[in-house]
Amino acid sequence: MVHHLYQDSVECINSTSAFINISSVEVGQHLYWQLGNYQVHGQVFIVTWLVVFALLSVAFVGTRNLNRIPENYQNFMEYILEFLQDIAKNQIGEHEYRAWVPYISTIFLFILGSNWAGALVPWKLIQLPEGELAAPTNDINTTVALALLTSLAYFYAGLRKNGLGYFSRYIEPTPVLLPINILEDFTKPLSLSFRLFGNVLADELVVSVFTLLVPILIPLPVMILGLFASSIQALIFSTLSAAYIGEAIEGHGEHE
Repeated sequence: MVHHLYQDSVECINSTSAFINISSVEVGQHLYWQLGNYQVHGQVFIVTWLVVFALLSVAFVGTRNLNRIPENYQNFMEYILEFLQDIAKNQIGEHEYRAWVPYISTIFLFILGSNWAGALVPWKLIQLPEGELAAPTNDINTTVALALLTSLAYFYAGLRKNGLGYFSRYIEPTPVLLPINILEDFTKPLSLSFRLFGNVLADELVVSVFTLLVPILIPLPVMILGLFASSIQALIFSTLSAAYIGEAIEGHGEHE
């Protein structure tokens, strides 16, 4: 009996140590920066700052000399603005969309710039002490932060438009649906963040594998397809964000 108890104790200790080892495993390597008591992924901040700088530079150059009759680059910038205004107008509505154009535009352009930066720039050629540079949207922390921003935005839009009456949507059309309606507010940011993260990560992995197997010419069609998929992901994220804001402004009952 003592022998059996000893064996059970050994198995329990081994299982516990195995669980501790599994829980300490990290996916990938990161360049950590220490900010106070917190550690942040340095490589994400580096590429994020570069993307923001590139977007600001394009915006500055495109709006530096505006003419009443647009030409060349100004035409392109105005086309982008009209495209983003259409996204907001179609999802939020004719009367309320203007206030949300800056947010929807920022979300779309940042995700598009981040995705394209990961697809076009050969970051792997830049050596870091730890980890490697990649698209900011390749990090789950970035996509979750963007999704939470959208959640805060549609809560703010609903409360600003409908006051505390906004929360009545949780018991419409019947109080029985209260748990489901509450759960919906948790699933929205989850679906937004994991959809974007999963697609960007999968695209970079596919390109990396093809580059290792056949480094010449063959990866190019995959990279072009990745650029298209990256653009679609930016469009989906910004369109869904606008749709959630529009739903919150209209109210649950009117939206149905």
